[in-house]
Amino acid sequence: MECGSTLPATHCFYGLGKQGRKKEKRTMAGPTVKTALIADDHRIMREGLRSLLEKSGRFECIAEADDGYQAVKLAKELHPDIVIMDIAMPNLNGIEATRQIKTELPEIEVIVLSMHATRNYVAQVLQAGASAYLLKDSAFEELSTALLAISHGGMYLSPAIAKTAAIASLKGGSSSGGGGLTENLTKRELQVLQLIAEGRSTKDIAARLSLSVKTVETHRKQIMDKLEIRSVAGLTKYCIREGLTTL
Repeated sequence: MECGSTLPATHCFYGLGKQGRKKEKRTMAGPTVKTALIADDHRIMREGLRSLLEKSGRFECIAEADDGYQAVKLAKELHPDIVIMDIAMPNLNGIEATRQIKTELPEIEVIVLSMHATRNYVAQVLQAGASAYLLKDSAFEELSTALLAISHGGMYLSPAIAKTAAIASLKGGSSSGGGGLTENLTKRELQVLQLIAEGRSTKDIAARLSLSVKTVETHRKQIMDKLEIRSVAGLTKYCIREGLTTL
């Protein structure tokens, strides 16, 4: 499927203009070529996405990451034009990784992949700064369309997602069911929460985040107080519901 193909009528193409776009890179032969970073913890998925990008002739996959921390690190080092990001990844989820990338490098476009089409997920992804949200079961079929939409300064949502989300209200920061996860927890608390849900010990979390054990314990208490959840099992269920982990 070529990235320059005509958009099918059933797809959602939102022409929301953007400013300050990064200039496109060009090869010596002349055609426009953009760089991409693929972040997904499943190797087969990464390989499939890489193949699709490179077959288009308009994208070069310059790096792959298998967790959110690595995705952020590589984005800062390599400054790709586009990051294709899975939501549920170990160590740092795709929503928080997207937020960190867009905060420091707003010119990078992020396409998020997810198994979930709920309003809460979409709200968090768009508030983090992503330009497209694709369901993973249709990602290969819709990726070219999403890339075309983004290249024209627009935004793309999978049709199934568009049925459950109102773009205007989501971009404005409102969502059903009250405040979102990021409104209640700090960035550090989100990191600690995900690692707790992944079954990491306090000592392990402290080592991974370069914190003291006492500081991690303090974060754990603050997380439980803010979320009004008193068990690790409860925190894990919360993370699954919010898209921080698939465990």
